[in-house]
Amino acid sequence: MYQYFLKVVPTQYKYLNGTVLETNQFSVTQHERQISAGMQGLPGLFFTYEISPMLVIYTQRSKSILHFLTGVCAIVGGIFTVAGMLDSAIYSAEKTLKKKVELGKTS
Repeated sequence: MYQYFLKVVPTQYKYLNGTVLETNQFSVTQHERQISAGMQGLPGLFFTYEISPMLVIYTQRSKSILHFLTGVCAIVGGIFTVAGMLDSAIYSAEKTLKKKVELGKTS
């Protein structure tokens, strides 16, 4: 016994230049089962269609300059934060090592 389940979703793509593309998305699932003597089931080939009543719309949008500037500021701020943490760790390690050298506890 072979069963095929087909799902179809109407889809619309809206691009920046005003072009609209109407299409469909679909998915297919397949099941098969061996039917032998004494088992329940009808041998055959079965198709089940499901058409979605909803339309999916994908709209292409450009990002504003403010969004770009916010991203750049976040990157620069992250770089300064990591650099500050590294500087602090190196300074602390140098200070600790200097104390050990003064006390003569280095090996």
